[in-house]
Amino acid sequence: MRRSEFLRAVETEFQARASSLVNDLVLGALGNRTAVEALADGAPPRDIWLALCAEMDVPDNRRHGVGRQEPRRR
Repeated sequence: MRRSEFLRAVETEFQARASSLVNDLVLGALGNRTAVEALADGAPPRDIWLALCAEMDVPDNRRHGVGRQEPRRR
């Protein structure tokens, strides 16, 4: 997951709350950092996305692939 995919996923899932969640919500799974702090420290966006989903009780079926514009081809 790229940073842009992460940001798109957060916006899609959390809508109006997206900005406050990434800026203000401290995530224990990320060493008591916010998503913005973790991104700035170089944490992988996918790890941040999964930590945010776990904290906010996002169902498993909405945690994978959200934010990607098109499926990756193999």
